[in-house]
Amino acid sequence: MAVPKTELIDRAAALAAECDRPDLQRRLDEVRRRVERPSVRVLVVGEPKKGKSSLVNGLVGAPVCAVGEDVTTVVPTVVAGGTEPRAELVHAVDGAPGTGEAVRRERVPLSSLASRPPDPDDEHRPLRIEVTLPRRVLDGGLELVDTPGPGGIGAVPSLSALDLVPGADAVLVVTDATQEFTAPEMAFLEQAAALCPTVLLAITKTDVAPGWRTVAELDRRHLADRGVEAPVFPVSSALALLAAQQGDAELREESGLGALVQHLREQVVARAEALARRSLAHDVATVTQHLRLATRTELAGLEDPASQDALVQDLESARASVDQLRRRSSRWQQILGDGVTDLMADIDYDLRDRSRVVTREAEEAIDADDPGALWPEFSSWLQQRIEIAVADSFVWAEQRSRYLADQVVEQFARDGGAALPELAIGEATDVLAAVVDLPEIDDGYLRLRERFLIGVRGSYTGVLMTGLATSLAGMALINPISLAAGVLLGRKAYNDDKAQRLQRRQAEAKSVVRRHVDEVVFQVGKHLKDRLRVVQRTLRDLLGDTVEEMTQSLTDAVRVAQRTTKEAAGEHAARLRTLRQRLERIDALAAEARRPAPTSPAPTSPAPARASSAPPGATRPLTAAGGPPR
Repeated sequence: MAVPKTELIDRAAALAAECDRPDLQRRLDEVRRRVERPSVRVLVVGEPKKGKSSLVNGLVGAPVCAVGEDVTTVVPTVVAGGTEPRAELVHAVDGAPGTGEAVRRERVPLSSLASRPPDPDDEHRPLRIEVTLPRRVLDGGLELVDTPGPGGIGAVPSLSALDLVPGADAVLVVTDATQEFTAPEMAFLEQAAALCPTVLLAITKTDVAPGWRTVAELDRRHLADRGVEAPVFPVSSALALLAAQQGDAELREESGLGALVQHLREQVVARAEALARRSLAHDVATVTQHLRLATRTELAGLEDPASQDALVQDLESARASVDQLRRRSSRWQQILGDGVTDLMADIDYDLRDRSRVVTREAEEAIDADDPGALWPEFSSWLQQRIEIAVADSFVWAEQRSRYLADQVVEQFARDGGAALPELAIGEATDVLAAVVDLPEIDDGYLRLRERFLIGVRGSYTGVLMTGLATSLAGMALINPISLAAGVLLGRKAYNDDKAQRLQRRQAEAKSVVRRHVDEVVFQVGKHLKDRLRVVQRTLRDLLGDTVEEMTQSLTDAVRVAQRTTKEAAGEHAARLRTLRQRLERIDALAAEARRPAPTSPAPTSPAPARASSAPPGATRPLTAAGGPPR
């Protein structure tokens, strides 16, 4: 039977305190916080009005998300397990969202979430809504995040939704059974699959779409054609809520949510638990390895005093190797620094290159027709093109960041560094600043009176000049010839004015497009660079802490080896007994950490690739660059 996780941490922390290793205690405190608050995050993502909020309500059997024809999700709603029903609105302090400052929590009745959703036009709306419910489906740390829809609402909100994908354990993409995939949905699915290895598809509203089986088959074909591996689950949220109200198990099974919940438990939650167990085993094994080094060194010196000098010499040599690793750290730091600098420049180039393509396409569309009359349709098309370009750039930058992390960790390992745990980059703290909406332009519509006045201004000259010329032949100033000339010149003046107004509208539209695209590039570029700095700081701190732990372990081993020769004879036996008992406890803890957890069902898709120089469960002996062989 596997030992509880908290017991492993407690035993490791007690040994670290006994060996006077506060650095290892701090590391175990981080591990404890991670274990005591497990989080298996599943993003529920989809275009507006596809049934995301209804699906979350159906999964938890309670109306925690507002739904309705006139309701749109504008802030994320995080639904997690808890001992009691609870709902809180999380507000930014001083109206500075995402700056890493403290937040203010406002507890509200759970029933108010469905009746009074946040107003999209309210500048003081909360950052997110957090809900806890005592539900079995949420056991194991499962969190369901109802996100604002990425489709049709602009590039920045879309990127905000996509920004959550790399830190998620799974992405549940929601579409409905009324039609097959749209182009934006397919694009988002491909982007999500590139950032998160576990992608699921839920087809909602099967209760109102008689042809849902045909739509589901078409969607499966689209996924296969694009090479996206995602299980498909046709569901009906309305039937699920009705089943929860009536306690009807057969109706819930008919809703299709049973298969989706089972998949979440067996494939998503179980996999996350297995990865968490492997990460815990790595951390505990690394701590015991550091503790064992000093304990075995002192014990060897007491058991065989004759080998004391040779042992100290070996330890000094190993410590020199670690010092050499510290000096060689400039290699991986150089790779990290150069890689970050190059990637920042590449991010700028990539964003501007994609924006130039969008701007060129937009200007060609503006030149081809009157932008005033088609501005609403043009604005929608432009937002969609910008959204796709920005999302593609985000995916590219995220993949390049992971590749850079792999290179740095591999260089650290080649320089003699120890194996590292799984690298968790985390999420960027900054939220994208609001980008102004695309402004309106003159639609070019003229009332009849305005058109008449333009024609009259142009015809006046024609009537006057032609009338004067014909008056020489004895004709009146106003005659059929002068009137005909006035009509012709008036029509020409109107057409010339119309062409000038069209040119002004086209120039105005191009200026608006350039300003808007430049604003999006500025905001998105800053956001991507902030995420890259998170990668840089995480790698720097992780590798630096690893070297410090290795140095501290070897320094302690040398100190105790030198101290052993000065031990009084009367203390010799007692110290031997203490060290042997401590070593037995360390070895037992290491064995418990290496003991495999109960097997879970095999996942249907490969586990996520992490930036690590060794498998998460592997450790590397502190030899050569880390200590004497045992």
